[in-house]
Amino acid sequence: QVQLEESGGGLVQAGDSLRLSCVVSGRTFSRVSIGWFRQAPGKEREFVAASSRSGITFYADSVKGRFTISRDYAKTTVPLQMNSLKPEDTAVYYCAATTEYLSATSYSSSPYDYWGQGTQVTVSS
Repeated sequence: QVQLEESGGGLVQAGDSLRLSCVVSGRTFSRVSIGWFRQAPGKEREFVAASSRSGITFYADSVKGRFTISRDYAKTTVPLQMNSLKPEDTAVYYCAATTEYLSATSYSSSPYDYWGQGTQVTVSS
């Protein structure tokens, strides 16, 4: 079992930054891959970024160059640094975990077995 808890969401203006955090517990941190997904009202959940247990990181084209995913092994957290936020980034953001190794084209949510409750990010124009 893996437990995930997101935090750091909020209301910001376009161009601002936010740092989300996903606390991972219940499994050896180095043996899980973590992904960030988001879901806007009326839309399907979409991939944002991922950190594979192999060490690779990859991003959706819509956030590449603006968002950065990382791992803090001491705190067993996976931060998502979001810069230059846009109104279209408004969504509930979820972190998810899987024990699988992810390739750089693993944009699907299907490999993930564990999900957090989500944190709301709202970007005003």
